[in-house]
Amino acid sequence: MSNPIGEYIRKSRKKAGLTQEEFAMRSGLGLRFVHELEAGKPTVRLDKVNQALAMFGQEAVPGPMPRSREEEF
Repeated sequence: MSNPIGEYIRKSRKKAGLTQEEFAMRSGLGLRFVHELEAGKPTVRLDKVNQALAMFGQEAVPGPMPRSREEEF
C-alpha cells in the first residue's frame, strides 16, 4: 500500500540521489521510519512526517481528500 506523502518522499529522495540510509541520516530520522513511510504505513507520527518533508521544503497541511477516500467515512 502506498500513499501520496510516501510516494513524494521516495521520488524526491531518489531525485536527490540519496539512499534511504543517507536520507535518514541527513533528516535525523530513523531508517526504519523512512522505510515504513515510503512503504505506505498507515500510522506514522505527523511530526516525523514533517521532519522528512522539510528536507524538500514541504510540510503536511490539511487539504481535500481524494473522492475515493471521502466515501470511506
